[in-house]
Amino acid sequence: MSIQSNFIKSIMETDLETKKHSEIITRFPPEPNGFLHIGHARAIITNFELANSFGGKTNLRFDDTNPSKEDDIFVQNIISDIRWLGYEPDGIYYASDYFEEMYERACILIKKGLAYVDESSPEDIKNMRGSTGTKGVESPYRNRSIDENMTLFQAMKDGKKEEGSCVLRAKIDMSSPNMNMRDPVIYRISFDHHHHRGNDWVIYPMYDFAHPIEDAIEGITHSLCSLEFEDHRPLYDWVVRETEMPKVPRQIEFGRLTIENTVMSKRYLRQLVEENKVVGWDDPRMPTLKGLRRRGYTPEAIRRFILESGLSKINSTIDSSMLDAALRDDLNLKAPRLMAVKDPLKVIITNYPENQVEMLEVELHPDIESLGTRSIPFSRELYIEREDFEIEKPNKKYKRLYLGGEVRLFHAYFITCTKVIYKKDGSIDYLEATYDIETKSGSGFDARKPNGTIHFVEATQAVPVTFNVFGPMVLDEEEGDIISRFKEDSWQTYQGYAEPYITSLNIEDKCQFKRLGFYTIDKETNNHEIFINEIVTLKSSK
Repeated sequence: MSIQSNFIKSIMETDLETKKHSEIITRFPPEPNGFLHIGHARAIITNFELANSFGGKTNLRFDDTNPSKEDDIFVQNIISDIRWLGYEPDGIYYASDYFEEMYERACILIKKGLAYVDESSPEDIKNMRGSTGTKGVESPYRNRSIDENMTLFQAMKDGKKEEGSCVLRAKIDMSSPNMNMRDPVIYRISFDHHHHRGNDWVIYPMYDFAHPIEDAIEGITHSLCSLEFEDHRPLYDWVVRETEMPKVPRQIEFGRLTIENTVMSKRYLRQLVEENKVVGWDDPRMPTLKGLRRRGYTPEAIRRFILESGLSKINSTIDSSMLDAALRDDLNLKAPRLMAVKDPLKVIITNYPENQVEMLEVELHPDIESLGTRSIPFSRELYIEREDFEIEKPNKKYKRLYLGGEVRLFHAYFITCTKVIYKKDGSIDYLEATYDIETKSGSGFDARKPNGTIHFVEATQAVPVTFNVFGPMVLDEEEGDIISRFKEDSWQTYQGYAEPYITSLNIEDKCQFKRLGFYTIDKETNNHEIFINEIVTLKSSK
């Protein structure tokens, strides 16, 4: 599926037709301070697909200008996530590799009288910038001489100034209605160890200064970003122009996509990890790409979801059922069909021979013959879902087992419940039933119509499994901070059984359990225990 026509694609077409550009070069510029989430997937897919549609290229560039929060573990996981989505960057770059040139470009601003070293406190700088309703106040250091600013900036670079003692600010317009143009800070001091440059540098460029220079260095033609950066565009253009970059990229903003009941803030996701509300960045409830992958989402489904949601110039919120639908469509085409019971209730077939196990040959997928078949056992003792039984048939629409009622077992026989055995506490212990040997699946028997069809797992060869079932971590309609809104019961576990074929699946393999949903083998699975994660139910609950 290719990217739909949209306003950015139209701009690119025009730029190529007018020969403004001879090729399209985009970039995905993550900060390596956390794991990517599905919001980042939209940026990745948009950049790569737009460039690909014109035979262009896309760079991966790490915006690593804040050493206090960055780590190489994030770098490596970002690279693997992008490749998992199905994309290979034309090149992998680091903003920190451009520190030398950025420093020289900052010196150009100083020499042009367009930057100065400010020794005001961070609080004073914030107050001097004013507000949207009031003009800013010029810093007492704003009119320092070029020579003094060059000397002080060199001292900052040489580590002769204390952290927080001074910053380099652009000299633009303290009365501008755009707050971003009121002499923004473009360099600050930090003695933190840098994941890529070690201790080579102690001054670090701010994002609004570094990003346009990075784009210009790499020859990016279209710098795509979310709508929140629209007010930053005048500063972006100012930096490219006044630092005299030979190549001029164009920043274009598009609306942010929000998914209902989904945390789309890296800061909040980091908080959940650091406060141990989740088991890590790859918790299956997390909307990180690692979490989605562990949950069982496929890159094909994510790409389809993003591409079908389209691009617009406004922020939008989309129903999570659209992503679920994309998942079902993809998994329907590839997931083998198996049987499992999440809440088992034993059934004893009293007229079936004791100590006999019958093997039934069944296709793995009704529409994909190439997947082949597997053998499922059938014997005197079975497990069915507890919810598939009622003492009395509650209504005409009820199509499952009840006392005295007959149902078809998938791939096997008709059975009739003849007796209910209770425990001392009054709960059901097990059922007794009879089967009709004439009704074996495939025999063509149609003399009577059973009260529905249910799934089962044969008891003697049943494989114990732990079902992990997930709900939203937070709900949009609730108020409070992310921690108070966190749903402690959003991860439920069930001890059930699956048919023997489950042992042939590997971690991340997918399957559909009949009538339950799509599942994947979790990474915690080992030689002694099998953990399976619910990916999505068979149909929307909405």
